[in-house]
Amino acid sequence: MRKKIYHQVDREQLALDLDNIRNEVMADIGQDDFKHLKKIERWGRLCTLLGYGTAWIIPNPVSAYLISQGNVTRWTTIAHHILHRGYDRIEGLPKHYSSKGFAKGKRRYLDWFEWMLPEAWDKEHNDLHHYNLGEEADPDQLEFNTKEFRAINMPLWLRYVSLGVMACVWKFFYYAPVTLRHLRNSKAKKEGREIPPLSKLDEWNPLKPQGWELWSRCLVPYISIRFVLIPLVFIPVGIITALGGAIAATNVLINSLLAEVMTNIHTFLVIGSNHVGEDLFMFEDKSTSKGEFYLRQILGSTNFTTGSDPVDFVHGWLNYQIEHHLWPDIPLSRYQMAQPKVKAVCEKHGIPYCQEPIMTRLWKTMDVMTGQKEMLKVSMESSIVTVQETP
Repeated sequence: MRKKIYHQVDREQLALDLDNIRNEVMADIGQDDFKHLKKIERWGRLCTLLGYGTAWIIPNPVSAYLISQGNVTRWTTIAHHILHRGYDRIEGLPKHYSSKGFAKGKRRYLDWFEWMLPEAWDKEHNDLHHYNLGEEADPDQLEFNTKEFRAINMPLWLRYVSLGVMACVWKFFYYAPVTLRHLRNSKAKKEGREIPPLSKLDEWNPLKPQGWELWSRCLVPYISIRFVLIPLVFIPVGIITALGGAIAATNVLINSLLAEVMTNIHTFLVIGSNHVGEDLFMFEDKSTSKGEFYLRQILGSTNFTTGSDPVDFVHGWLNYQIEHHLWPDIPLSRYQMAQPKVKAVCEKHGIPYCQEPIMTRLWKTMDVMTGQKEMLKVSMESSIVTVQETP
């Protein structure tokens, strides 16, 4: 079945239909939604506890995965949806579960400790990505970001190897400096200051102001705590158990490094592949109406397998990318309610609703990143685009 889309969609009616779903989904949010968040938070904390609780015994993938899953949950599920103001409407909400209190100041070390500064990620993701999806101003659009890489003359197998290596370390090498750069540029623009050109070398050079900020506020704190302080804490455990303090600390370090690689791969999988593929859209101009905005969030996003808390937990709740981009400020517990309603509205309007298993989406993402395929591109003035509906 083929569907003609984009210019034929009644944007005003689409906006009304989707607004009705939002009103229905958000009508009675309250403490039950907060309790659901706390439940998922406990699942993540339990993974972290079990991971570190066994990491000192021997280097092993199980402990590393549990540590990794705990890290993934703190970012993609807890921090992500709290900073999107998903729980701000709930009466009696503790301040550190609100967008204004979460991970602010010293609470960064308690609420969400990552390579990136929380406020830098908030600016790059919540503002620039969500409100420029698929446009040139979208900092997370992989076809734009890999333009130079795709132009390099190299064998296909080497492209895959290069991307595999990048996926293992992308938060350190890419996301930490990029999010900080966008925060710095945003502050300069707000203050009316000129944004000076900055080379990537200067951005990493600790002798330069920008490089010093990256190392002192992002990289050194994370490395010091994750890979130095936490392993050292297990020296007494090794002494008490006769394993040896140095061995216990070394085992924790190895498992922590392995967990970091797993976290990078896991987050690349659930984050990098939800707006990329030959069947998704990029846009050559700005959205001019709510209906147009809604349409672009649907056409530029893909869902993965959905429907239950355990499945959603492993996906970091990023398997509802269409609904999340329509309404980024809804609680976790409301996505399962909203998803079938949104899918039905898309069917009503003849809009393709892209939903496939995550590994299928990964291969489509890699096809684009390696230069084998390109995404669909349209503008407000472009001709009608006809696409094959995903079976």
